[in-house]
Amino acid sequence: MSHEEFPTDDPAVVTCGLPYANGDLHIGHLRTYVGGDVFSRALEKLGQETAFVSGSDMHGTPIVVQAEQQEVDPEEFALGWHEQYEETFPKFAVDFDNYGHTHGETNTELTLEIVEKLDEEGYVYEKEIKVAWDPEDDQPLPDRYVEGTCPYCGETARGDECDEGCGRHLEPGEIEAPVSTITGNPAKYRDRAHKFFRVSELSDYLTEFLDRLEGTPNAQNQPREWIESGLQDWCITRDLDWGIDYPGVSESAEDPAASGTESRPEEDLVLYVWVDAPIEYVASTKQYSERVGSDAYDWEKPWKGDGEIVHVIGRDIIQHHTVFWPAMLRVAEYNEPRAVIASGFMTLDEQGFSTSRNRAVWAREYLDEGFHEDLLRYYLATNGGFQQDVDFSWEKFQERVNGELVGTVGNFLYRSMLFAHRNYDGTPDAEVSDDVRDRIGDAVDGFGAALNDYSPRKASEAAVDLARFGNEYIQRNEPWKLTDEDPEKAAQVVRDCVQVAKAVAVLMEPFTPGKAQRLWEQLGEDGDAGDATVEAALEAPPSGFEEPEELFEQIEDGRVEELNEKLETRVEEATESDEGVDAEGEDEMADEDAGDVEPLADDRISFDEFQSIDMRVGRIESAEGIEGADELVRLEVDVGTETRRIVAGLKQLHDVDELPDTKVVVLVNLEKAELFGVESNGMMLAAGDQADLLTTHEDADPGTRIR
Repeated sequence: MSHEEFPTDDPAVVTCGLPYANGDLHIGHLRTYVGGDVFSRALEKLGQETAFVSGSDMHGTPIVVQAEQQEVDPEEFALGWHEQYEETFPKFAVDFDNYGHTHGETNTELTLEIVEKLDEEGYVYEKEIKVAWDPEDDQPLPDRYVEGTCPYCGETARGDECDEGCGRHLEPGEIEAPVSTITGNPAKYRDRAHKFFRVSELSDYLTEFLDRLEGTPNAQNQPREWIESGLQDWCITRDLDWGIDYPGVSESAEDPAASGTESRPEEDLVLYVWVDAPIEYVASTKQYSERVGSDAYDWEKPWKGDGEIVHVIGRDIIQHHTVFWPAMLRVAEYNEPRAVIASGFMTLDEQGFSTSRNRAVWAREYLDEGFHEDLLRYYLATNGGFQQDVDFSWEKFQERVNGELVGTVGNFLYRSMLFAHRNYDGTPDAEVSDDVRDRIGDAVDGFGAALNDYSPRKASEAAVDLARFGNEYIQRNEPWKLTDEDPEKAAQVVRDCVQVAKAVAVLMEPFTPGKAQRLWEQLGEDGDAGDATVEAALEAPPSGFEEPEELFEQIEDGRVEELNEKLETRVEEATESDEGVDAEGEDEMADEDAGDVEPLADDRISFDEFQSIDMRVGRIESAEGIEGADELVRLEVDVGTETRRIVAGLKQLHDVDELPDTKVVVLVNLEKAELFGVESNGMMLAAGDQADLLTTHEDADPGTRIR
């Protein structure tokens, strides 16, 4: 693995977190898969040899639970969803080079090989732990069959994760006041022997790994807290009949703290789902290599030789990909990831997705409404920094499509190419001007720099800004007047515009591959726009092309109203039918579901007390992380009469580089405080645990008082 700028001479593999094979995909799920596809296509656009792989996660307790409810075999149940995902992803142009699943032969063989290596190296031991037991059914309760209280923050938690509180991974036996989700009865703990991976011995390595890790700041910073607070060894087996059986190793290393513990038959154990799930990345890459041949792509180069590994995941599985997974790779003598790109969550109309209440825009529903897949791809990949939370509403979707794709990109492409066709039957016989050549070159450079900064949004801006420049250029030069006044100048201006159109096709392809291909064909180009690298942006287009068609259509207000009514009706119907039903029926992939809203405070303040609170509109002038602090950012904020230094815990929740120029609301008469050695003179207001910064609807000036 190198840390050279992309493209490198070594092959890359880009992976997406495995979708859990137990339910329909909605647009919240699609965010990381579209993001991974965009990043993979963009790397290839730079000339990087890349394989894009993933697969379905077929194992684990939730699949067993739902299979039992439907009275089918877990394998049959999971394969049904796997096949649906295989059909759905291509409909959104998510073009995996290989899409496998964790129950396949390749993944099983690699998993057993890696676990045996962990054992051989002395990193696996056996000890007794407390396992929740259902007293009514007289059976062990694997993690997802248990609910209780998180021992770290006190919030309601699942048996393996505090999903509504601190987000920590929980080991079997840690959850307090356990309850069986099968019967609802209080569960009891019994001693059971399980296998453990000595992650704690790799703390120093993992700290150094995070220092090297590239990607989004949340993936780099969030795991440090877990490491600094002291890593616990990881239980890698479960009492379950469905999964990959623990390999029949003759003897496991003894845990010094567990001497005298009675061993148990290993055939009674299966591997924890988070052991075999990431190994599918390797298995899927290997399957791709076997299909195309090692001369075309050698899977061992990125995983064992010289290559680049990039994981694109959701924020809720950062710990697995930056602690457990690299620790396994290290001991098994595989390469560590170069980068982890972790997305924020998605909300719907500023509320959480709820699959049980049908509060979601389903992937199939979006397509059934007749929208082109590229519109959603563009919205998901470019709406804010990748690590930031994104809110979807049909109004916001309409605004992005009409404003950027129709008003900026589509408007320039259609008007310039239509003029070129009607006046020159295609590309005029003229040279591209130096200024326009330089402008395209700058866009290509910006595209590459954005990818090396792991920012799909900035990469898209290189293309959209180029189209915006094209609109300004054609408007400023008015070639329709020059055709009579200065025909030579007119030809040169239109030649420039056609070249800009071709460059836009090249740079937009990762985001809108279908529309880019249509534009490519309208320009008279042969082949696939996806095969064109950034060098093609400055190559001459064909001399002739047919009359173009508009690529994008406006979304009308009436259409948005209709879509909102459908959503509201579905939610009402599902809510009425779901009253009294607990969360057991929730889609396990839908970790975006919002928790309970905090109750309103009973205590009131007087109007005079409120008048004493001085809140002002501020504009962030600069922002930088504070060295050594996982969460803190030093900000310089213009509050009208002066610039204040404010320290805020935003590093893991916002892209720090994107904070400058953001309008915020600042409490300016708060007492000064010192945080991590830096004086903070004020407080910015934000909503919720994800620090949604409060701002103004209109363009209020810095210093304007909030009343």
